[in-house]
Amino acid sequence: MKRGKVLVVDDDRSIRESLELYLEEEGFVVSLAFDAEQALAMADESRPDVVILDIRLGGDSGLDLLPVLQKSIPGVAVIMVTAFSDMETTVNAMKRGAVDYIQKPIDIGELRAAIDKALEAIRTRDRSDSVTMRGGPHLARGLIGDSRGMREIYKKIGLASQSLATVLILGESGTGKELIAQAIHEHSDPDAPFVAVNCSAIVGTLLESELFGHARGAFTGAVSSSEGKFIAAGKGTIFLDEIGELSLTLQAKLLRVLQEREVVPVGGATPRPMRARVIAATNRDVDAMLKQGELREDLYYRLKVVSFRVPPLRERSGDIPMLVEHLLRKTNQNLGRRVTVVPRRVMDRLVALPWRGNVRELENLLTSAVALSSGEVLDEALIPAPEGMVESTTPKRPVCSLKEVERLAIADAIRRIGTNKGRLCEALGISRPTLERKLGAHELWELFESRKS
Repeated sequence: MKRGKVLVVDDDRSIRESLELYLEEEGFVVSLAFDAEQALAMADESRPDVVILDIRLGGDSGLDLLPVLQKSIPGVAVIMVTAFSDMETTVNAMKRGAVDYIQKPIDIGELRAAIDKALEAIRTRDRSDSVTMRGGPHLARGLIGDSRGMREIYKKIGLASQSLATVLILGESGTGKELIAQAIHEHSDPDAPFVAVNCSAIVGTLLESELFGHARGAFTGAVSSSEGKFIAAGKGTIFLDEIGELSLTLQAKLLRVLQEREVVPVGGATPRPMRARVIAATNRDVDAMLKQGELREDLYYRLKVVSFRVPPLRERSGDIPMLVEHLLRKTNQNLGRRVTVVPRRVMDRLVALPWRGNVRELENLLTSAVALSSGEVLDEALIPAPEGMVESTTPKRPVCSLKEVERLAIADAIRRIGTNKGRLCEALGISRPTLERKLGAHELWELFESRKS
């Protein structure tokens, strides 16, 4: 029994034929194309349910072909495939309507899961007659990382920005929850206002007025009326940080705003329409809050239409060298310094630290270290050694640039682990395409091949 029709679009013949063999064995009807023109012709002829589309097709762009295919075959599910991974490409692919985004070399298990998800999306759409909503351009900067957890965040940003659904972002302090909110906003309508409110920084009696506004004379000192943040956000985004600090009274009022999409100012009687998208975030354990009655269950479910869990930095330590490079560049610019060299022992310490304050703690430490370092070298004495970390007593290696630190780390992993790319990627915290790209950039293919014997 045939499971569905799949069109594979890739300019690499070996990939096309390998996927054809696998998919036909799995019961799919498969058609192939090597460029945009042939893809459109085959799509019109075969009317596929799913398209597996390479992001780079020689002189053509898979991202540009994606909306054309969707217009040609309304409702087709498109899975983007690429040898490269970055936030902007991932978010753009998901925003333009891709149901998933996977990397080369293609993992068959991941591909099968993506196809199953695509077919389920088609079945769900057929049942609910749902439609794909619009998206927008641009991307918030500052989210750094190539780990699996961050790639999932990038995918979800692209999906969340396609509608005005309420979003709840969960994660420890310092993980970048506001950056995610900004990325969603900037990919939706970057010209509209983005209004952030820290619910833990304003006294409860004032927070109600700050959020909902107040009428003149509503309380002592209210000599004029105020529209409040919900109205000030217009058709943009209001970001409610530390939502877990709201009193139950304010939670009830927030729930009414979300349900009715209107705001009644303190001391007022006339409701005003609320048009903004609401994104909320908290660093608290929401399950514990629900059990203890500190968070209204109806508000929680109203907020988490789309939910994110931001991984703490200790769960993506492979991203730390990339973050260090980014933060050093930023800090040098802010402080007018030129600290660009990181000794390997220093990088080892940075990767091994627990980072209870996450990226914010890393940024604060690097800012202090840059300010106090002399010359171009990040001073080892300014970076604390992780508890229990035993450092070599052999003479120190000469300091090296971030690029050399990365090269040494990859070479060391090859010598310790061998040539199993899956284990290397896991140890280094990077994807397979990134590993292969860095093997070439650092001229390590010879070492890699020599360890195969």
